[in-house]
Amino acid sequence: MTRTPLTDVACSIARATDLFGDAWTALIMRDVLSGVTRFDDIATDLGISRKVLSARLSRLVEEGILVRERYRERPPREHYRATAKGEELYPVLLALMNWGDRWYSGEDGPPARVHHLSCGQDTTPVTVCGHCGEPLTVGNTTQVPGPGGRVGPGTRVLGPLLASRRPA
Repeated sequence: MTRTPLTDVACSIARATDLFGDAWTALIMRDVLSGVTRFDDIATDLGISRKVLSARLSRLVEEGILVRERYRERPPREHYRATAKGEELYPVLLALMNWGDRWYSGEDGPPARVHHLSCGQDTTPVTVCGHCGEPLTVGNTTQVPGPGGRVGPGTRVLGPLLASRRPA
């Protein structure tokens, strides 16, 4: 089945999920950001085919999310490291982890915890307002049009709705 590309949709969520929307990519980034950086280790950890892993890693390198670095010359061996762009996916993964822990962790509890090195405490990630620090929820936020917004594929209904919410 051919997937419809979302790169031209005037929506940052659509554009991001065009790259990041399959489970393998999220799990590859989870592994790399957690310290599993070698191709064979990622393949073993995820149980993913080498062909699929190679394609996903190539795309992540092409997009500037990961870089391939040589760590041994003989025999030549490389591993993957997140760029600044890739490291900025960490809060996205934490949000998915937090949601999954809440709704799918089961009786045994979450499979992993987030430990904040600065304060020494286990923590739960929270998305907050960059101005006042209040947690953001669907009930205390709304989306309004941005400078790159337009009506088109993927925003034929949403675009006009956001336009009707223009702040005074």
